[in-house]
Amino acid sequence: MEWFASDWMQATGESLDQFKLIAELEVEPITGGFPAQVMGVGPTERRGATPQLFANLIASAQSELIISTPYFVPDATLLESLRAVAHRGVSVTLIYPKVNDSWIVSAASRSYYHQLLDAGCVIHEFKGGLLHAKTLTIDGCVSLIGSSNLDLRSFDLNYENNILLQDPAITLEIFERQQSYIASSDRVELSTVLTWPYHRRIWNNVIATIGPVL
Repeated sequence: MEWFASDWMQATGESLDQFKLIAELEVEPITGGFPAQVMGVGPTERRGATPQLFANLIASAQSELIISTPYFVPDATLLESLRAVAHRGVSVTLIYPKVNDSWIVSAASRSYYHQLLDAGCVIHEFKGGLLHAKTLTIDGCVSLIGSSNLDLRSFDLNYENNILLQDPAITLEIFERQQSYIASSDRVELSTVLTWPYHRRIWNNVIATIGPVL
């Protein structure tokens, strides 16, 4: 509610001070539940918070990290976070769409495959259409869902909203959904990437250089 009110006042210039926010009302205490944090970010609000959040979550993984995202154009910090956690022995699985609605983003994403696979990450390309789910699960207990892609547009330009959850039951449900994506995917092998034509690898790398404006 507070985040909605903040956005509303910023966009319209109207004051919502006459409305009482939930935090100001007398409500019955909630028993049970689990920790959760909603995070709204954008170019004018908490700039840079999203890549910092993802980098910290990735670094916190101890045994397993699974991420699905339709658009993968990471900054250097995020890319190295994924490589570092895989080098540390964590099982890192990344799920992208096999056919993207943006051929430019698709080429940029694939420019990172060699580095990720060489570090030990596992990449799956979803065959059932444009997989648009943005999900992250860590060690069976922490999960993240929301609107942020792992790309520079989400990090620096877009207004995004995500929720971080610490609950084994919900994390298991998201994990099972991720497994269904993997079941409908093709695994990308390092040996396959190394046989891509030279001109294709150059093309992917050239496109990746314009990542900040994609």
